[in-house]
Amino acid sequence: MNQTELLHPVIRQDREEMFRLGRKMFLIPELGYKEYKTRDLILAWLEEHHFDRVERYGETGIIVTIGEGSPHIGLLAELDAIPTPGHPDADPETGAAHTCGHSTQGTIMLEALKVLREEMKDRKGTVKLYFCPAEEFTDIAFRKEYIASGKAKYFSGKINMLMDGIFDDSDLLIHLHAMGQYEGHRFSVNSTLAGFTYKQITFHGTASHAAVNPEKGNNALNMFALFQSAVGMLRETFVDEDKNRIHGIVVKGGSTVNSIPDEVIYECYVRSFNQKNLLDLSAKVENAAVHCAAALGGTASFENLPGDLPFFQNRELSEVIYRSMLKFTTPDQILTTERSVAAGDIGDVGCFFPTVQFGYTGFSGYCHGRTMCVADNDEVYAVPCDIVVTSVLDLLDHPGQAESIKNNFRPSMTKEDYLKHLEGGQSQ
Repeated sequence: MNQTELLHPVIRQDREEMFRLGRKMFLIPELGYKEYKTRDLILAWLEEHHFDRVERYGETGIIVTIGEGSPHIGLLAELDAIPTPGHPDADPETGAAHTCGHSTQGTIMLEALKVLREEMKDRKGTVKLYFCPAEEFTDIAFRKEYIASGKAKYFSGKINMLMDGIFDDSDLLIHLHAMGQYEGHRFSVNSTLAGFTYKQITFHGTASHAAVNPEKGNNALNMFALFQSAVGMLRETFVDEDKNRIHGIVVKGGSTVNSIPDEVIYECYVRSFNQKNLLDLSAKVENAAVHCAAALGGTASFENLPGDLPFFQNRELSEVIYRSMLKFTTPDQILTTERSVAAGDIGDVGCFFPTVQFGYTGFSGYCHGRTMCVADNDEVYAVPCDIVVTSVLDLLDHPGQAESIKNNFRPSMTKEDYLKHLEGGQSQ
């Protein structure tokens, strides 16, 4: 049977409209907290399709509600793009492109909400679609200004929504994310994601004329080079199952070639599946920077920002998604044991609510890469949309299942401890 014939009739009918909307969204890539055109496109679509229970969150977030009563099911979609200079559809000014596929999430979830509105006329239950800003942890200087202006408290959109209680009436939350091009599996579910912390390390030296009197200077770039060697030696101490990673970029390597560099700024992520080891490794990185700088007559200072917590998906809810996937494929095409070193603020949400994030293919190229684009519209939009619809209807038709998922879930930390985590990761 043709895959298209397996789709829900409304999705099958709306395919071309959905593909057009997806293309429009893909062509307006915007960085986090700047998703104004995307917001306006979504609001216009909601008005065109007569959704009247629409709320705004912050400057770009949107919340749409359908249905009444329990269970309360939340759907999540992200709004922002990521800098990908050189991508053919990148914004010429910002370099932003939808190479993480967030534009496809919005398209999928809007169509799913349209289908569910019809299906829920004779069903009890509430579905809320949350459009979340600023998932990608990037454009840091702008976000510092944005936070200083009082428009947000934290760097990531879902963390703000979490702390503002936006998700509090949800029994469970369903999210999805692009996997990139097909590499042996069409879908993934129940994957584990790493957590990370952001660090900015500044090496402070002493400037002098690089040709006339280099002996008068203390070379900050050499301090960084020594530090890089130290980090490389630290890697042999990493525990394999924690998938520890340290990676970064130099954003300032000195002021002029003719002077000994007196300031070098390095931005990096420290990643791990193990939250305690993440903190320990972060301390080791700082220790290495301090002593490498001191060895060459300089100093090092640090700015730490809380990144995303590791994500451990809810197994019961993953089973619901898995069953819906089997409508379109066989078990060997569903990746269920992935431990991805990627991260997302979905990890923070998953600490407090039963949450899943399933993966889908249909793209060419790899996430965050210059060639990432939609290659198969049905695989990217129509099939994942059907999986969302089928899963939600399964939960609505079997309310005891949703109640069990909610009752069996235990938050991994208290809100008080989480707040300490957020505050502890601020500038030092």
